[in-house]
Amino acid sequence: MTAPLPRRLLAELLGTGLLVAIVVGSGIAAQRLSPDDVGLQLLQNSTATVLGLSVLILMLGPVSGAHFNPVVSVAAWYLGRREADGLRLAEVGAYVVAQVVGGIGGALLANAMFEVPMALATTDRADGGRLLGEVVATAGLILLIFALVRSHRGALAAPAVGAYIGAAYWFTSSTSFANPAVTVGRIFSDTFAGIAPGSAPAFIGMQVVGMLVGLALTLALYPDVAATADDAVVPTQEESS
Repeated sequence: MTAPLPRRLLAELLGTGLLVAIVVGSGIAAQRLSPDDVGLQLLQNSTATVLGLSVLILMLGPVSGAHFNPVVSVAAWYLGRREADGLRLAEVGAYVVAQVVGGIGGALLANAMFEVPMALATTDRADGGRLLGEVVATAGLILLIFALVRSHRGALAAPAVGAYIGAAYWFTSSTSFANPAVTVGRIFSDTFAGIAPGSAPAFIGMQVVGMLVGLALTLALYPDVAATADDAVVPTQEESS
């Protein structure tokens, strides 16, 4: 039985918030520990993100599906919209609000933990190469998630999604935000992981494009994916007492 919507929303808010706190907090720590080595900073930041994201999926996935990402929620709704027990459009809207609020809260929490002054980010990231990187990162993420779900390998979601994001930190020019809620959250920290408000709309736009590319690839490779799409990222099953 699927968990009640308020519990799922709490899981999405908490999960997205902690994810952004991990990304931003580890970025701040890396910047302080290795101030003269950007490559080492990225290694430290990506390693913490891989481990943290994997743990969050394991911890909260059974409650909400561990989306933590608006494009994943929209994709799950689109692919499963013909199924009676699929994610409904109104629920998608609620998921997105919870994810964005959680993302902002996570950035503010990281700032507070490291005693960083509250300020909007100033790092401009919206150039052509990095925008293309967001399309690639997001498309790959969507394809991975729904390939796992359709092939009944949801148990591998935590390590697989964590590994993909960790790799995409390095093989994409954008360091793989691949998540509108995380992008919005990172606006609120003027640190290593921040993104300037002026860059965020273009990043989010390319993430939407990446979602569409990922959906097209998923449907081409797994045309019957709708039957299991509601289980993204992992099946949401509540044990009966």
